[in-house]
Amino acid sequence: MDVGRHPKIELLAYSEVERVDGTVGAFDVTIRKKARYVDESKCTGCGACAEKCPTRVPDPYNEGLGERKAIYRYFAQGIPSTYTIDPDACRHLAGLRAEKEGADKSKIKKCGVCAKICQAKAIDYSQQDQIIHRQVEAIVLAVGYEVLKPEGITEYGYGRVPNVLTAIEFERLLSASGPTAGHLYRPADFVGKKKMPEHLPHAKRLAFIQCVGSRDGRRSIHCSGFCCMHSIKEAIIAKEHDSELEAWIFGMDIRAVGKGFEEYRLKAEQIGVKFVRSRVAEITKGPNGLPIVWYEDTRARRVYSREFDIVVLASACLPPKDAPLLAEKFGIELDSFGFIKTRPFAPFDTTREGIFVCGCARGPADIPESVAQASSAAARVAQVVLQEARKVAMQ
Repeated sequence: MDVGRHPKIELLAYSEVERVDGTVGAFDVTIRKKARYVDESKCTGCGACAEKCPTRVPDPYNEGLGERKAIYRYFAQGIPSTYTIDPDACRHLAGLRAEKEGADKSKIKKCGVCAKICQAKAIDYSQQDQIIHRQVEAIVLAVGYEVLKPEGITEYGYGRVPNVLTAIEFERLLSASGPTAGHLYRPADFVGKKKMPEHLPHAKRLAFIQCVGSRDGRRSIHCSGFCCMHSIKEAIIAKEHDSELEAWIFGMDIRAVGKGFEEYRLKAEQIGVKFVRSRVAEITKGPNGLPIVWYEDTRARRVYSREFDIVVLASACLPPKDAPLLAEKFGIELDSFGFIKTRPFAPFDTTREGIFVCGCARGPADIPESVAQASSAAARVAQVVLQEARKVAMQ
């Protein structure tokens, strides 16, 4: 919230960088500010438009487990608190496009409900993308990462066996602002239904599978770093929802390497989370539709199978999907893993002077580490700005 109110911070949300020209101290950044079809200066964020919008589509923020309207806020705490119309889902914008292309007007179906309901008159269907320029002295890239979608790991049945989720999908189930308001229902019981069914059974048995696609020579050889801890965190939160719930974590080992992390793992054991040293071989669909995990307990040296309500896959942390395009736009290099390359003795400096990086864009990092890196990158920016100020003063 402080960022949105700060007098010296300009927030260009729903925008992307087109190109970067110039050198350190004098970058010229070309930015495309995308059309929201909503006037940010007028929108009050009341939500009346979304409430009345008749078009429902899968919600990407909730990983497709829930739905949103064609006019929406990406998430509740977003800054600015402004609604956006999805041009691919909006019936009215589709009708305007069809009309422009010369389609038969008698067959064109327009909507326009949001414009009629908006008392602030913030809806603007004629809005266009804007190209703007900003002159800056330094740049920090904090573009995050992608999560491996495990469809290609066929032995785990993702997309084929019901109730097999990624860790991000399960995170949205746990969230009070998620599709189930934090209730642990099995996705197969409600996803795709027009209305959330009443009196759904809660999930009672959870399995967390570690190293899905990471530490794997066939896919991502690197360790994703934070997967062990987020599985432990999700298991603990799930147990806080329901103390009788069973949570099993299957992994080759647990890499709890940060300050306080080992104590957190021990807390999980104390409240009943079960850790199994293993490598899961396969997940199959049981006779009642629930997933069955087949695994070898490497301590007992025996193969077991166990049925669960939900199986959570801790899939690999991958470089940003547009990393090659990003590298081209900013004139920087990528490392052998596809993350943004940094200098050996300046870990937040990219290969182009004046452009810095922090967080998972430079490699897997958890939240505390990403915050620390952001402070380091900001310190490097301050050095550049002071150096440029001294140069101007000496002229």
